[in-house]
Amino acid sequence: MMNALKFAISLLALAAVGLAQDGLTIDSRHKERVFAPEVEKIYSSACSVVQREFDISHPLHPRVRLVLGADKNEIWFAGREIRLTKWDRYAFAQGVVWLAFEDLMPSQQRLNIARRAVSWADSTVEIKRLKK
Repeated sequence: MMNALKFAISLLALAAVGLAQDGLTIDSRHKERVFAPEVEKIYSSACSVVQREFDISHPLHPRVRLVLGADKNEIWFAGREIRLTKWDRYAFAQGVVWLAFEDLMPSQQRLNIARRAVSWADSTVEIKRLKK
């Protein structure tokens, strides 16, 4: 009975986090424990810092799925997942910043900027070459 109650409370806590932050979900594998309000607070803080750093006027809440109990610490960009072996608030904040930054500049814009960088590099001439 006590285990069922703990499970129900955990489920409600996870649901509350999902409702409070539309972009944040938590998947805890292997009974890895995390304090949901702390996760939500760090998520919000990381989003706010990126917003202020780049002077973004609209709210920034990237879709993020925190996976605890993963095989290794990594960010899976395609799935918008921050995979951590165990809870690490600094690694999580770094992942949120990466994903928030990813939302600021869509992939097509990144490709265009990269092309422009190569074009500019090709259009510059060293002074030594001009003397010849």
